[in-house]
Amino acid sequence: MAHLSPFDLATKNRLPLITGDIEEKLHGYIVGKADFLNCIVHAIGGIEDHVHLAVSIPPKLSVSDFLGQIKGSSSHHVSHGLGNCQKEFSWQRGYGVFTLGETQLGRATEYVLNQKQRHLEGNLIRLLERVEEEDDGPSKKSERSEIAEELIPWPTEELPF
Repeated sequence: MAHLSPFDLATKNRLPLITGDIEEKLHGYIVGKADFLNCIVHAIGGIEDHVHLAVSIPPKLSVSDFLGQIKGSSSHHVSHGLGNCQKEFSWQRGYGVFTLGETQLGRATEYVLNQKQRHLEGNLIRLLERVEEEDDGPSKKSERSEIAEELIPWPTEELPF
């Protein structure tokens, strides 16, 4: 299995839709759906406008298929199954993901589990918290250059794993 973490799933327009009354149910649903897809959720955490996942996905399942099923079914579950959501729940189109080795999984899991505390303290890893609404990749050479400058050399001092 490939270890992927932390997935960062943001609510549509970063609205604070993951309220205390649905958070545990939403997280439980995501873990259950992942289990149904033969994936292993090592950790789930987040705040009102996004969720992080540390997950292992079998090679037969692509990342986009996994996330499509997780995002689609969980949106439907919150909007229609829980019945107490004031607005229709949906996720942004994009997502962030890193591939990890076995030795990095523990630290990534810790990062995901401590999301609330990290946000309170402002102790965040910028690259792991960024999800754009339209994340289909840069369309201009200048945008690619800006992103390359931001990521290369890889800021390993920022990553906890």
